[in-house]
Amino acid sequence: MYLCDMTIHEQLKAVIRDVPDFPQPGILFKDISTIMLSPEVSNSVLDHLAAQYQDAGLDAIAGIESRGFLFGYPLAMRLGLPFVLIRKEGKLPYDKIKHAYELEYGSAVIEMHTDAIKAGQRVLIHDDLLATGGSAAAAATLIEKSGGVVAGFDFLVALDFLNGSQHLVKYSEQINAIAHY
Repeated sequence: MYLCDMTIHEQLKAVIRDVPDFPQPGILFKDISTIMLSPEVSNSVLDHLAAQYQDAGLDAIAGIESRGFLFGYPLAMRLGLPFVLIRKEGKLPYDKIKHAYELEYGSAVIEMHTDAIKAGQRVLIHDDLLATGGSAAAAATLIEKSGGVVAGFDFLVALDFLNGSQHLVKYSEQINAIAHY
């Protein structure tokens, strides 16, 4: 079967690589870098996302560093929307707000420029992977601290067995992923 004959879900699952024991023994890592090796699949992903969100009443798309930038920014451009960078602490040069949160293997701090979102803007949060939901929930907290409204979450992949969506529903019930594991 050719990629063009597959659904977008099947295309992603056909190209995502499993890497056992990364970043530590017992973890099966879902490597999305292989998506970028296929312009056909990359364009299919963007076409799918643009169709899904073109009439969603969004005012901006926020991407979480760094893999959330890979499809979040092109999606924003396709939809004619601003793209908001949510970055690791110390990477943004201007006035910023920050939020600390716990990770599966430690803690982290993310930041966003204070002028990136206007009060009342409906913002879609995009990232590559939904695991425990910690990064996406932290991004949602930043959006709300800025006066924005979390219109939903979008991921390329969801690891459903980790129940990450349970941490996100308090911000929005719109939680979408293309491929589920």
